[in-house]
Amino acid sequence: MRSRTAVPAVLLFALTACTTGPSLENRGEVTAPPGDSRQLTIGSAGFTESDLLAQMYAQLLNQAGYRTSLITVANREIYEPALESGQIDVVPEYAATFADWLNAKANGPDAPPVGSPDLDATMKALRRLATPRGLTVLDPGRAVDQNAFAVTAAYAREHHLKTLSDLGASGLKVRLAAGDECVQRPYCEPGLKKVYGIDITGVDPKGVGTTQAKRAVQSGQDQMVLTTTTDATLGQFGLVLLADDKHLQNADYVVPVVNRARAGSEGVTKALGKLNDVLTTADLAAMNQQVDSWRRLAQDVARTYLRDKGLVK
Repeated sequence: MRSRTAVPAVLLFALTACTTGPSLENRGEVTAPPGDSRQLTIGSAGFTESDLLAQMYAQLLNQAGYRTSLITVANREIYEPALESGQIDVVPEYAATFADWLNAKANGPDAPPVGSPDLDATMKALRRLATPRGLTVLDPGRAVDQNAFAVTAAYAREHHLKTLSDLGASGLKVRLAAGDECVQRPYCEPGLKKVYGIDITGVDPKGVGTTQAKRAVQSGQDQMVLTTTTDATLGQFGLVLLADDKHLQNADYVVPVVNRARAGSEGVTKALGKLNDVLTTADLAAMNQQVDSWRRLAQDVARTYLRDKGLVK
């Protein structure tokens, strides 16, 4: 019943160059009623977690009587205008990141960020920015894919560490494996020092959650790595996350974003909302692991999960 359509990104780009969302002079008013197209295109950003979410969205919508096709467009600069124009109808997004992206698009790259650790404030800002573009942001669930910090399980046991506050209180000197930008980003080195009092002695520029960065911590070359809360491979390197107990990281909860004119109906909202009641951060990490480490297809992993939760037949 479900179909998968491969739409070349080049074609999509050509179409988005010709077709846009609401005109600038009309973006202050959204007068069109929510639409309910029975055939919907679900977009994925091309990485494992986005593929899994897009597959779950498609299968939930199929169950609700919609026909769906999937398209992968890794570049947000391409898929967001396509979402505005209705070439893509639904995409999984992350609240704080998408809010800041739309804010920069509307107000310039130097605009103060509107995403924050406060989910309610972030969602309010996101919806304020999305609505004039003909987009509706549905409610977030419990799943969140935030930046996170991991140490080896042995290091955590030795120093009695469960949280980043514990690490700050320990007085331990910490070399951090992360991306180059960590030395400037408020959620990274500056935030770890200011909010948690962690003694960061240096940043080892090995990237965010890369195999190279994890191996550096595993070997003891570095003491901590910047990764994400849904990282599926931490256990393979003997790593564990330290809890962000003072909420340094932004509220990057998973949110479906839809084109209001085509997919803003109660039917779409209800179908996708079922995922909010069950999907957790740990669930996402486990599914990521099945795809990335066990080499299962995202479509199959998504179907098994939804069936196990009683959401599809």
